[in-house]
Amino acid sequence: MPVIVISGKPGCGSSTNAKLMAKKLKLKHFSVGDYNKRHAKKAKKEADKSIEMWHLDKKTLNKFHHDSDKFANEIAKKGNVVIDAKLGVHLIKTHDLTVWLTASKKVRAERYAKRDSISIKEAMKKVIEKELLERKNWKRIYDFDYFNQAREADLVINTGDKTPEQIVGLIIKKLKTKK
Repeated sequence: MPVIVISGKPGCGSSTNAKLMAKKLKLKHFSVGDYNKRHAKKAKKEADKSIEMWHLDKKTLNKFHHDSDKFANEIAKKGNVVIDAKLGVHLIKTHDLTVWLTASKKVRAERYAKRDSISIKEAMKKVIEKELLERKNWKRIYDFDYFNQAREADLVINTGDKTPEQIVGLIIKKLKTKK
């Protein structure tokens, strides 16, 4: 009943790699980000959906995040799942392996630009804005800097020079050594 949790900085590929990992291992996939983005009403592009969520009033935002994190923990308890969640390394208690993904801002902006069909300059602004909003609000809501999850994770991968297949290969290799 493996539970693999993948987190990372915006644009590092946590969703892409979690989906591929689930497919390769024939596990379910759950994305807290996708679950949350369903509530973004106006935004069309992925990065804008995440940014829109941070502009909810504080009370709604707090409840929303606590509820979605509780839901992710319930899914983890059932097992056989790969979960991508920005706060997953720190907040999801039931897991066999936690992974933190990182990459330079330049690489992450290039990925946003390609995914959302926007300029690199516009993508860089979105990466920076999303990162600042996440860090500020999660510090206020949970009293920790979510980038510190790199210290808590079982495995840290710089995705800047790797394909999703290579990244998933590294995660599977680590999973096998943990058993």
